[in-house]
Amino acid sequence: MHLVQCFLPLYDNEKNKFPQSMYEAVCRTLRDRFGGLTGYTRAPASGLWKDHDAGATHDDLIIYEVMAESLDIEWWRNYRRELESRFRQEHIVIRAHPIELL
Repeated sequence: MHLVQCFLPLYDNEKNKFPQSMYEAVCRTLRDRFGGLTGYTRAPASGLWKDHDAGATHDDLIIYEVMAESLDIEWWRNYRRELESRFRQEHIVIRAHPIELL
């Protein structure tokens, strides 16, 4: 079993908030493919990283996660590329962790 987390920005690079419909589309895709999801949407997570050109960079994020029996790496890579295009981002982080249900 794997826990897959998808980190999505709240704002584009010009600090404009993305429309709710974009997140609803992600929810539908993940729900339909994996049977459900958990969304951390109430208090956005904050991301901070060092950017060699601009110093420190900050993002407010929404995190969606799903549990999957197997990990289809190719599907996730293609979906990440699709999200990067849709959200106009150089990089969107999607990470997977092996988990054991207790």
